[in-house]
Amino acid sequence: MEDHDFGAAVRHLRGCTDPASVGLPPGPRRVPGLRREELGELAGMSADYVRRLEQGRSHPSAGVVRAIARALRVGRADYERLSALAGYAAADGQVPTELGPGATRLLERFSDTPMIVTDAAMNLVAVNSAFLALEHWDLTGGRWDWNVAWRQFCSPFGAFQQSAADAASHEAVLVAQLRAALLRHPADVPLAALVDELRGRSRRFDTLWRAPRPVAAYESAATFTQSDGDSLTLVGNLIAIPGDDLAAVMLTAAPGSRDAARLVEVVGAADGRAVVKVGRSGPG
Repeated sequence: MEDHDFGAAVRHLRGCTDPASVGLPPGPRRVPGLRREELGELAGMSADYVRRLEQGRSHPSAGVVRAIARALRVGRADYERLSALAGYAAADGQVPTELGPGATRLLERFSDTPMIVTDAAMNLVAVNSAFLALEHWDLTGGRWDWNVAWRQFCSPFGAFQQSAADAASHEAVLVAQLRAALLRHPADVPLAALVDELRGRSRRFDTLWRAPRPVAAYESAATFTQSDGDSLTLVGNLIAIPGDDLAAVMLTAAPGSRDAARLVEVVGAADGRAVVKVGRSGPG
């Protein structure tokens, strides 16, 4: 297949995508669909790179194809067509869980910022010691202890509190991520089991799964209570790592705030490890 065939398909899908369906605010537009800048932001790439793809001047990696399909929220048939046009088989096996080089670099370069890395099923793959210093991720011994969606909907943390608005935003993102993961990995048995368990155990999750809310922003705030009784409020921002099919969440405080000063104290007491791999058996 020629690269311009893939580019033409992306351009067509971009032009047919309702901005509201991918979480963008409604409003008048000169032309229908998404702008290149909007697709680039949703897919984790520059508008210039989107332009080169659409013009057939760059050949996408399999990860880029997945990122574009996820950003446009296309169905399985369109995703398979994009993959075929780019010369790849559509991803339908297990969710990748390896901590790739892109995620490793993020953790290493922001070692003083609490950060987690998850796979497409929202299972924690790695964190840094700054995140562990927040002291909120307690373990219950359950099967899904390290899954962000499960802990939000079925086994909430006592030391992690959100306003109703922030919780709604957080939950909309989690549902969107899991729906996208099932699109890319329909044959992943643990992922399907997780979704079934969530739908069976949480009425709130099941409602969102059947009628997902648009994602307004891939961020939300939360208050973390420390073992000494003090607390700090941080904002988590989701960052896609398309090539590895992973995502990172960075937790930051408002510059100059009391929370920012407290965060410096909390992180300063951590052991400084940039990469802490986690899983069902705990940090290691």
